[in-house]
Formats: sequence, structure tokens, C-alpha cells
Amino acid sequence: MINDTKIVNAGRKSKWTRGVVNPPVERASTVVFNTVKEMNYATVNRGNQVLFYGRRGTSTAFAFADAMTDLEGGAGCAIYPSGTAAITNAILSFVKTGDHILMVDTAYEPTRDFCDKILVNIGVETTYYDPTIGRDIAELIKENTRLIFLESPGSITMEVQDVPGIAEVAHQHGCMVMLDNTWAAGVNFQPFDYGVDISIQAATKYIVGHSDVMLGTAIATEEYWPQLRENSYLMGQCTSPDDLYLAMRGIRTLGVRLKQHQTSALKVANWLATRDEVDVILHPAFESCPGHEYFKRDFTGANGLFSFVLTRGDKQSLNALLDGMEHFKMGYSWGGFESLILGNTNVGRLRTATKWNYEYPLIRLHIGLEDVDDLIADLARGFDRLNAALENKA
Repeated sequence: MINDTKIVNAGRKSKWTRGVVNPPVERASTVVFNTVKEMNYATVNRGNQVLFYGRRGTSTAFAFADAMTDLEGGAGCAIYPSGTAAITNAILSFVKTGDHILMVDTAYEPTRDFCDKILVNIGVETTYYDPTIGRDIAELIKENTRLIFLESPGSITMEVQDVPGIAEVAHQHGCMVMLDNTWAAGVNFQPFDYGVDISIQAATKYIVGHSDVMLGTAIATEEYWPQLRENSYLMGQCTSPDDLYLAMRGIRTLGVRLKQHQTSALKVANWLATRDEVDVILHPAFESCPGHEYFKRDFTGANGLFSFVLTRGDKQSLNALLDGMEHFKMGYSWGGFESLILGNTNVGRLRTATKWNYEYPLIRLHIGLEDVDDLIADLARGFDRLNAALENKA
């Protein structure tokens, strides 16, 4: 379990901080050497946090990578300019033409698009699977299955997966396991304790925490770290030290922010559960959420992101609800200090292996750090607009 003391101290080795509280921003492209011996040493050790060339990183990048491995575990952390870059480059680092991968049906939409539009063109086959499949995933594994990709909970519909069950089956068949661990922010679920080989995050979200940096991470076990590190480097992946500095600053408040996001989100979710307009709450801490039993077993906490399904409504009435929000703004992200809202009238289009069984719109919320009573009042006014639109239509 990760505690706040570890969060505060992660990545703060004295060789990175050099006597100050925070690791400095060290910008560099060219690294220069005074002797052939120095240059040869850097060349031989370029993969081991030694200054070699700016794309390999500076002390700012090394400190951030250390911080992430301090939090999640693993043997090393590769850093990318976005969460999508982390996902795609992690996959590309391990697949080749003729391989097959298993991708969870509830994956982040750009992950699905990458499989359908990029991997297919290089001869890598993707099969989508039900997130609740558990150990029965064995039935989908082929001789050429290279990896199984999980996202738990799912981005929109929040299904929690049986990660250790799937991982055990995967390893029995010689497959590696990748997990999008963004929802847990690397602290509420410890991936390497449950059989994950590579844990990926859109650090854009809770790690940065302030909606002002694009950043991705992929942390690997000792077995897979050298290949992930070198292949990501060969594909040109690197990040700005200024962005990494902001991410390090975000880490320091990660613990207290997540606790507040969780507390406020649960209060909002419990209020929503009393509303006639709400059919089901899709929050991992609620029994109504698929995989709730795995959340209770494996996670140490929640955050501010969850969804719910309406008991009635259409596109027009949903738009009436969304258009008048004061504190909730619409945006394709989450994890910042601000509250966000998205509506979806056709969740089924985002999946191929599973059926979406609800007729009416889904709404996804990210509960930020505003006063929770203000957020509840904002949603109540939204329901008033929804109901008025439906009554006018009738």
C-alpha cells in the first residue's frame, strides 16, 4: 500500500535534487564530454540514467521516472508525450507482423482506433474481449497471441477486471499482460502485485492533476524493461523537462487530491442514487458496477471518475441538461481539479464483443475539487432542464 509519506518522497534522491527540495529543471539536447573515456562511459551506460543525449533524458526525467517506479513498482519507467503515446509505443515495442493481441472491449477509444487503423496495417490481429471474462479468456488465446491488454476500470462504463485471474492465465500461455492503470493513478492499485508486466498511465490525468500537461508513462518488470526502454527510445519518444517538473509537483499532492476526489464523488454518487432520473450508478465502489467484487478485493481507494445511466431521455433532452451546467464543463479528459461532464446516447458503438444493455443515455462525471454541494445543485438544475425538455416534447 502506498502512503502519503512515500508520495511526498518519491523520486527525490539527492543525486537528482542536489541539495534543494525539488529536482531542478534540466534542459538539454546535446551533452558534451571532455574525454573519450567520459564519452565511452556514457555510451555504454546510456540506458542507465546517465547523461548521454537529451532524448535519453536529463536528471529531471530520471527523477520523474524514479518517482513513478517508487509508486507503482517495476524495474523502470519509460516516459512519453501523452497517454496514447505510452499505450501505442508499449504495444509496438513487443508485437510484430503475424502476432495476435487480446484487447478489452471497454478500452479507451484511441486505443481501439490504434488497433483497428494502425496494427491491422502491419499485420497484427486484434480480438476484443468482454471485460468481465476473467479466467475464461483462456478460450480466446491463440498460438500467436503475444499480449493481453486490460483497462480496469473501463474508461466510460467502469467495469473492473479480474486482473490477477487474467494475468495467471496469460502467463500460463506465454502471453504478456499490459494494463492501463490510469484510473488508479498508480497508487490505488499496485499492478505488479497482481501479475501485470507493463503498467501504463496517462499521467496527463491524476499525476499532473492540473489539466495543463500531456504526459504518459509505461513501467515494466525486470523481464520486459530493457526491450520497452530501447524500443521506445528508437521510436523517438521523449518529453519536455518543464512538463516533467509540473508532473513531479503534481505527485506531491496526489494523495490528498485523490482522497478529496473520492470523498466528493461518493457523495455525489450517493445523491444520484436517490434520483428518479437515474437508473444505475457505474462507480466501482457500488455493487451495481460490474466487477465491484474485484474493486473491493484489489483496490485501496477510488477517485472522482464514474458514470451513471438515465431512466429516460434522448439526445435533445440530454443536450438540455448539458448545455446549462455552471460548474461542470464538457471536456475529453479528467483527473484535474475541475469537474467535467460528458453525455453519450450510443455507448454500444464503442464496443464489438459485448452488448450495451441500457436504452437511455449514459453520463460520465469527473468530480473535481469544488464544493460538493455546489456540484449537486448544478446537477439538480440539469435534471430540471432534462425533465422540462421531455415534458415539452410530450
